[in-house]
Amino acid sequence: MSLSRRNFLHLTIVATAVAAPGSGLRLIELARARAPDEAASGRQRWGLLIDVNQCVDGCTACVQACFVENGVNGHGRPATDAQWIRKVTVKDKQTGFTQSFPVMCQHCEYPPCVDVCPTGASFRRADGIVLVDKHTCIGCRYCMMACPYKARSFLHEDAHDQKPYAPRGKGTVESCTLCVHRVDTDRIPACAEACNKQGHEAILFGDLKDPDSEIRKRLAARPSTQIRADLRLNTGVRYRGL
Repeated sequence: MSLSRRNFLHLTIVATAVAAPGSGLRLIELARARAPDEAASGRQRWGLLIDVNQCVDGCTACVQACFVENGVNGHGRPATDAQWIRKVTVKDKQTGFTQSFPVMCQHCEYPPCVDVCPTGASFRRADGIVLVDKHTCIGCRYCMMACPYKARSFLHEDAHDQKPYAPRGKGTVESCTLCVHRVDTDRIPACAEACNKQGHEAILFGDLKDPDSEIRKRLAARPSTQIRADLRLNTGVRYRGL
Protein backbone atom coordinates (compact mmCIF):
# COMPACT_ATOMS: atom_id res chain seq x y z
CA MET A 1 0.00 0.00 0.00
CA SER A 2 1.29 3.44 -0.91
CA LEU A 3 0.26 6.54 1.01
CA SER A 4 0.55 10.15 0.01
CA ARG A 5 2.33 12.48 2.45
CA ARG A 6 -0.97 14.08 3.43
CA ASN A 7 -2.77 10.77 4.00
CA PHE A 8 0.19 9.51 6.04
CA LEU A 9 0.01 12.64 8.22
CA HIS A 10 -3.70 12.22 8.77
CA LEU A 11 -3.38 8.54 9.69
CA THR A 12 -0.56 9.36 12.10
CA ILE A 13 -2.60 12.13 13.68
CA VAL A 14 -5.62 9.89 14.13
CA ALA A 15 -3.45 7.31 15.89
CA THR A 16 -1.89 9.84 18.27
CA ALA A 17 -4.69 12.40 18.73
CA VAL A 18 -5.03 13.83 22.20
CA ALA A 19 -7.57 16.09 23.82
CA ALA A 20 -7.15 19.85 23.46
CA PRO A 21 -5.97 21.33 26.78
CA GLY A 22 -8.89 22.35 28.94
CA SER A 23 -11.52 21.67 26.31
CA GLY A 24 -12.43 18.05 26.97
CA LEU A 25 -12.83 17.63 23.21
CA ARG A 26 -10.83 15.81 20.60
CA LEU A 27 -10.13 18.37 17.91
CA ILE A 28 -9.43 15.65 15.39
CA GLU A 29 -12.95 14.22 15.36
CA LEU A 30 -14.09 16.12 12.29
CA ALA A 31 -10.95 17.89 11.11
CA ARG A 32 -9.38 15.08 9.13
CA ALA A 33 -9.58 13.56 5.68
CA ARG A 34 -11.84 10.54 5.33
CA ALA A 35 -10.42 7.06 4.78
CA PRO A 36 -11.37 5.44 1.45
CA ASP A 37 -14.00 3.21 3.11
CA GLU A 38 -15.75 6.05 4.91
CA ALA A 39 -18.74 8.14 3.88
CA ALA A 40 -17.07 10.96 1.91
CA SER A 41 -16.91 10.02 -1.75
CA GLY A 42 -15.94 11.65 -5.00
CA ARG A 43 -19.26 10.46 -6.40
CA GLN A 44 -20.80 13.55 -4.78
CA ARG A 45 -19.82 17.17 -4.71
CA TRP A 46 -21.76 19.13 -2.13
CA GLY A 47 -22.49 22.77 -2.75
CA LEU A 48 -24.89 25.69 -2.38
CA LEU A 49 -26.93 27.78 -4.79
CA ILE A 50 -27.73 31.20 -3.34
CA ASP A 51 -30.48 33.21 -5.01
CA VAL A 52 -29.59 36.82 -4.25
CA ASN A 53 -33.03 38.00 -5.37
CA GLN A 54 -34.60 35.90 -2.61
CA CYS A 55 -32.16 37.09 0.06
CA VAL A 56 -33.84 39.72 2.25
CA ASP A 57 -31.85 42.79 3.18
CA GLY A 58 -31.37 42.96 6.93
CA CYS A 59 -32.13 39.28 7.51
CA THR A 60 -29.33 37.45 9.33
CA ALA A 61 -31.13 34.16 10.02
CA CYS A 62 -28.45 32.17 8.17
CA VAL A 63 -25.64 33.84 10.13
CA GLN A 64 -27.30 33.32 13.49
CA ALA A 65 -28.15 29.69 12.71
CA CYS A 66 -24.54 28.99 11.73
CA PHE A 67 -23.19 30.50 14.93
CA VAL A 68 -25.65 28.62 17.15
CA GLU A 69 -25.12 25.32 15.33
CA ASN A 70 -21.33 25.49 15.52
CA GLY A 71 -20.88 27.20 18.87
CA VAL A 72 -19.38 30.38 17.43
CA ASN A 73 -19.56 33.24 19.92
CA GLY A 74 -18.65 36.84 19.16
CA HIS A 75 -16.95 39.26 21.53
CA GLY A 76 -18.16 42.47 19.92
CA ARG A 77 -14.89 42.91 18.02
CA PRO A 78 -15.67 42.58 14.29
CA ALA A 79 -12.00 42.81 13.32
CA THR A 80 -11.09 39.64 15.20
CA ASP A 81 -14.36 37.78 15.83
CA ALA A 82 -14.87 34.53 13.91
CA GLN A 83 -17.02 34.91 10.81
CA TRP A 84 -17.90 31.53 9.39
CA ILE A 85 -20.60 33.23 7.35
CA ARG A 86 -21.38 36.93 6.91
CA LYS A 87 -23.89 39.07 5.08
CA VAL A 88 -22.36 41.58 2.67
CA THR A 89 -23.96 44.42 0.74
CA VAL A 90 -22.75 45.53 -2.67
CA LYS A 91 -23.76 48.71 -4.47
CA ASP A 92 -23.74 49.74 -8.10
CA LYS A 93 -22.05 53.14 -7.95
CA GLN A 94 -23.73 54.32 -11.15
CA THR A 95 -27.32 53.35 -10.37
CA GLY A 96 -27.29 53.07 -6.58
CA PHE A 97 -28.81 49.57 -6.76
CA THR A 98 -27.80 47.45 -3.75
CA GLN A 99 -27.82 43.72 -3.08
CA SER A 100 -27.33 41.78 0.14
CA PHE A 101 -26.23 38.15 0.28
CA PRO A 102 -24.27 35.69 2.43
CA VAL A 103 -20.61 34.86 1.86
CA MET A 104 -18.83 31.90 3.39
CA CYS A 105 -16.09 29.44 2.44
CA GLN A 106 -16.72 28.76 -1.24
CA HIS A 107 -15.46 25.16 -1.02
CA CYS A 108 -13.33 25.48 -4.14
CA GLU A 109 -12.31 22.56 -6.30
CA TYR A 110 -8.83 24.14 -6.39
CA PRO A 111 -8.65 25.82 -2.96
CA PRO A 112 -5.78 28.31 -2.54
CA CYS A 113 -5.88 27.71 1.22
CA VAL A 114 -4.88 24.08 0.67
CA ASP A 115 -2.11 25.04 -1.73
CA VAL A 116 -0.35 27.36 0.72
CA CYS A 117 -0.81 25.39 3.95
CA PRO A 118 2.67 24.23 5.10
CA THR A 119 1.40 21.38 7.31
CA GLY A 120 -1.49 19.96 5.30
CA ALA A 121 -3.97 21.18 7.91
CA SER A 122 -6.13 22.71 5.20
CA PHE A 123 -7.54 19.96 3.04
CA ARG A 124 -10.40 19.15 0.68
CA ARG A 125 -12.51 16.07 1.19
CA ALA A 126 -13.36 13.81 -1.72
CA ASP A 127 -16.88 15.23 -1.77
CA GLY A 128 -15.64 18.82 -2.13
CA ILE A 129 -15.93 20.06 1.46
CA VAL A 130 -12.88 22.10 2.52
CA LEU A 131 -11.88 21.74 6.18
CA VAL A 132 -9.11 22.54 8.66
CA ASP A 133 -7.39 19.86 10.75
CA LYS A 134 -7.09 21.63 14.10
CA HIS A 135 -4.37 19.29 15.34
CA THR A 136 -1.96 20.16 12.53
CA CYS A 137 -2.90 23.83 12.11
CA ILE A 138 -0.03 25.93 13.47
CA GLY A 139 -1.86 29.24 13.18
CA CYS A 140 0.44 30.67 10.51
CA ARG A 141 -2.59 32.18 8.74
CA TYR A 142 -1.15 31.71 5.27
CA CYS A 143 -4.54 30.30 4.26
CA MET A 144 -6.27 33.47 5.41
CA MET A 145 -4.03 35.55 3.18
CA ALA A 146 -4.54 33.18 0.24
CA CYS A 147 -8.34 33.05 0.44
CA PRO A 148 -9.83 35.60 -2.00
CA TYR A 149 -13.16 35.50 -0.15
CA LYS A 150 -11.95 36.45 3.34
CA ALA A 151 -13.75 33.33 4.50
CA ARG A 152 -11.31 32.23 7.21
CA SER A 153 -10.88 33.47 10.77
CA PHE A 154 -8.19 33.07 13.40
CA LEU A 155 -9.47 32.10 16.82
CA HIS A 156 -7.86 34.59 19.23
CA GLU A 157 -9.97 33.75 22.27
CA ASP A 158 -10.49 30.66 24.39
CA ALA A 159 -13.39 28.66 22.99
CA HIS A 160 -16.25 27.99 25.40
CA ASP A 161 -19.45 25.94 25.16
CA GLN A 162 -18.06 23.96 22.27
CA LYS A 163 -20.14 21.51 20.30
CA PRO A 164 -18.78 17.95 20.25
CA TYR A 165 -19.30 17.77 16.48
CA ALA A 166 -17.70 21.18 15.77
CA PRO A 167 -14.45 21.35 17.78
CA ARG A 168 -12.60 24.66 17.88
CA GLY A 169 -9.16 25.56 19.21
CA LYS A 170 -7.52 28.84 20.23
CA GLY A 171 -4.62 29.70 17.96
CA THR A 172 -6.04 27.88 14.94
CA VAL A 173 -7.81 28.96 11.78
CA GLU A 174 -11.44 28.06 11.09
CA SER A 175 -14.16 28.62 8.52
CA CYS A 176 -17.49 27.32 7.26
CA THR A 177 -17.51 23.51 7.23
CA LEU A 178 -20.73 23.34 5.23
CA CYS A 179 -22.07 21.78 8.46
CA VAL A 180 -20.19 18.60 7.61
CA HIS A 181 -21.65 16.82 10.63
CA ARG A 182 -25.10 17.41 9.19
CA VAL A 183 -24.13 16.46 5.67
CA ASP A 184 -22.72 13.16 6.89
CA THR A 185 -26.06 12.35 8.52
CA ASP A 186 -28.18 13.31 5.50
CA ARG A 187 -29.22 16.75 6.77
CA ILE A 188 -28.82 20.14 5.15
CA PRO A 189 -26.54 22.89 6.54
CA ALA A 190 -27.96 25.09 9.28
CA CYS A 191 -27.87 28.22 7.10
CA ALA A 192 -30.05 26.63 4.41
CA GLU A 193 -32.46 25.23 6.99
CA ALA A 194 -32.84 28.63 8.72
CA CYS A 195 -33.42 30.42 5.42
CA ASN A 196 -36.14 27.93 4.50
CA LYS A 197 -37.82 28.39 7.89
CA GLN A 198 -37.96 32.13 7.26
CA GLY A 199 -39.76 31.41 4.00
CA HIS A 200 -37.07 33.06 1.88
CA GLU A 201 -35.64 29.88 0.31
CA ALA A 202 -32.57 31.77 -0.87
CA ILE A 203 -30.09 29.00 -0.02
CA LEU A 204 -30.33 25.60 -1.72
CA PHE A 205 -28.01 22.76 -0.71
CA GLY A 206 -27.36 19.67 -2.78
CA ASP A 207 -25.13 17.41 -4.85
CA LEU A 208 -23.65 19.32 -7.77
CA LYS A 209 -22.79 16.06 -9.54
CA ASP A 210 -26.23 14.44 -9.37
CA PRO A 211 -28.22 15.32 -12.51
CA ASP A 212 -31.44 14.48 -10.66
CA SER A 213 -30.74 16.78 -7.69
CA GLU A 214 -32.72 20.01 -7.37
CA ILE A 215 -29.58 22.14 -7.24
CA ARG A 216 -28.23 20.61 -10.45
CA LYS A 217 -31.55 21.09 -12.22
CA ARG A 218 -31.74 24.75 -11.22
CA LEU A 219 -28.16 25.39 -12.29
CA ALA A 220 -28.91 23.81 -15.67
CA ALA A 221 -32.13 25.77 -16.14
CA ARG A 222 -30.94 29.31 -15.45
CA PRO A 223 -27.61 31.16 -15.36
CA SER A 224 -25.56 31.45 -12.19
CA THR A 225 -22.16 32.84 -11.36
CA GLN A 226 -19.19 32.36 -9.08
CA ILE A 227 -17.60 35.12 -7.02
CA ARG A 228 -14.26 35.83 -8.68
CA ALA A 229 -14.89 33.36 -11.47
CA ASP A 230 -11.78 34.75 -13.14
CA LEU A 231 -9.66 32.85 -10.62
CA ARG A 232 -10.94 29.55 -12.04
CA LEU A 233 -11.25 27.90 -8.64
CA ASN A 234 -14.54 26.18 -9.57
CA THR A 235 -16.33 27.05 -6.37
CA GLY A 236 -18.95 24.83 -4.78
CA VAL A 237 -21.05 27.89 -3.90
CA ARG A 238 -22.89 29.48 -6.81
CA TYR A 239 -24.97 32.67 -6.94
CA ARG A 240 -27.99 33.60 -8.98
CA GLY A 241 -29.01 37.20 -9.60
CA LEU A 242 -25.64 38.64 -8.66
